Order: sequence, then C-alpha cells, then structure tokens
Amino acid sequence: MQPTYTGIADAPRAPEVAVVVDVMRAFTVAAWAFRGGAERIVFAATQEEALRLKSRHGDWLAFQDGPPVPGFDLANSPALLRSLDVRGRTVVQKTAAGTAGALAVADARLLLCASFAVAGATAQLLRRARPEAVTFVVTGDGGRAEEDLACAQYIAALAAPDGAGTDAAPVVDPAPYVERARRSGGAGRLAEGVRLGWEGVHPEDVSMCLEVDTLPFAMVAGRVDGHLVLRPVDAASR
Repeated sequence: MQPTYTGIADAPRAPEVAVVVDVMRAFTVAAWAFRGGAERIVFAATQEEALRLKSRHGDWLAFQDGPPVPGFDLANSPALLRSLDVRGRTVVQKTAAGTAGALAVADARLLLCASFAVAGATAQLLRRARPEAVTFVVTGDGGRAEEDLACAQYIAALAAPDGAGTDAAPVVDPAPYVERARRSGGAGRLAEGVRLGWEGVHPEDVSMCLEVDTLPFAMVAGRVDGHLVLRPVDAASR
C-alpha cells in the first residue's frame, strides 16, 4: 500500500481509496457519537445547509465547529458530547476541516474518516481491502496539521502489509505519533481556548482526542439520497 498525504485543496476528487483525518476534533466527535449510539452522520457543506436539514427532520441533531451557534446542538467537543443523548439519532455535522475534507473526496471508491480513536480499526479495514494506494487527507491547517499527519502516518504504519499475505497487524508503538499530536498547534489552540474560557471547548477535549484505538469500528462514508453519509463499520466483517 502506497500512502500519499495531501491537504484538502490538493486532494483528488475521486481517489481509489481515501482516508480523511481530523483529530481535533470533528472525527473524534463523530467516533464518540457512534459509540453513544448515533445511527449515522450526514455531512453538510454550510451551516445553513446543516440547519435546513435539521429543520426538515425533527429528531435530527446538528453539530458545528467554532463557538456555539443558535440552532446547533453541539460545538464539536467530544467531552461535551457525553452529556448529549444521541442514541438512534441522525446527526448533521458541518466543520471547516473534517467534513470539508470528506466532501472534497466524496467520489472515492472507498472513503474512510478517521481519528486516533478509530485508527486501529481503520487500518484493519485497509489491510482487508488491500488497496495499491491510499490518499490520506490531512484536513487541519491547510494540510499541515501535525496532529492529523501523525494520525495518518500511524494508520499507514498499521495498515502496511506484513509480507506474508495475512491480515495480521504489524506492531506499531503509537506513543511517538501521539506525542507529535500532543505538541501540535491544534492541541495548543484547544488548550489556550480552555485557559481563556472559550465556549464549546472542554478541558478534556485534548486528552480525548489523543486516546488511541479506543473504539472497535471504522467510519465509512458514502452517498445516500444526494448526501454524504458516515456510518460505523465493523472492520473485521467488511
């Protein structure tokens, strides 16, 4: 498997396989929403679209990044998500990095969204798919986000073939990758937000975003009724 790392602006529209990475915080939030029982996540390109979709479906929830916005149910915080009941719900998510990155490569044959929480399961699915090449979309900081690149490289290392033609995962120490993310600009901005008392930021957000391989599923996106929809998938059964 040959990995390529790119930002959103330079991402090909229809790569064979794409893994879109947003560690802080969109796809950590998405992963924990599925862990909490959310049925699916619908990506929106704008806040207006997200609120329009929510208004058409009375039981849907809407998440966005940045400070809280009227009409949205969550400001993209994995820690704050714990107080929200998402069981059986559809979530509309709009963020400037993660969901924008997924929409940029929406025509990929296989489209995965990832963070550290689902890195192992994402790599397992890639090993089973055995693609010749994978495009990793680093969504933060114009493609330079160290936390996203570190996570992408960790997934690529886990997904590397073992040389024996099996699905066995190589042994990869996550610590160096997590440390890079811990020292990243994204982590620093969240910590600064906590210090300054920003709304929509929780003191535990950074630590939750740095938890590795805590959830047993990958997250696969595909088009449904004109929308790009994300669902959890058991990587072992795909």
